[in-house]
Amino acid sequence: MKSLADLNVKIFADGADKAAMLRLYANPSIRGFTTNPTLMRKAGITDYEGFARDILAHIPDRPVSLEVFADDFHEMECQARTIATWGDNVYVKIPVTNTRGESARDLISRLSRAGVKLNVTALLTLSQVRDVLSALAAGCSAYVSVFAGRIADTGRDPVPMMAAAVELTKTRPGTELIWASPRELLNVFQADSIGCHIITATGDILSKLNLVGKDLQEFSLETVVMFYEDALRSGFALSSPDAKETSRLEANVIAPSK
Repeated sequence: MKSLADLNVKIFADGADKAAMLRLYANPSIRGFTTNPTLMRKAGITDYEGFARDILAHIPDRPVSLEVFADDFHEMECQARTIATWGDNVYVKIPVTNTRGESARDLISRLSRAGVKLNVTALLTLSQVRDVLSALAAGCSAYVSVFAGRIADTGRDPVPMMAAAVELTKTRPGTELIWASPRELLNVFQADSIGCHIITATGDILSKLNLVGKDLQEFSLETVVMFYEDALRSGFALSSPDAKETSRLEANVIAPSK
């Protein structure tokens, strides 16, 4: 199997914890960062602009995606144009629709033609991929973020769809496909195998990077040791069977019942 160094897919860290983001920034394997309002809320962020500007001051040279939080397209555009001024490495995340299911296509078109770097997010279908790609200005810098993990959550295999999306993005130079919301480390290698440009991952998945290529026999033994030590720490014990029960068990061993 490939080592991390041999992967072509770029790994972006997804989160809103400043300390964790800065630790990951020290890792050259992490090529960019993404966040969203849900992650920021979980992290206790209350000052959106203050948090974003602080992160950008510490991470000035890798892509950082920051999402608008309005639902009206006019207000989304105002927010996007403001956020874009905070740094040359900023990609503004625009949801593929608003909460009423109305397409953001026209907004995507205006912003990309104005030179705003975009990360169009929350896509789950190939028709959405086609629609977004057709709206992007030729040669613009943009990410198209397909939530492959959520597709998998519905019982569908996301790999064929993501492979088809890779082919579609080839019609738009400057546009890169993101495999978003992965559920396991294997998804990194699946994304790489189909030529996906980027995969985002939260800290729980990134923490498993040290397992890549691990010897499975060794991993098996470590698992057995873990179970044993946890049983000891828990103080588990079983009462010894009485003499009658012992005799019954021994009899079954000698002449098992049919």
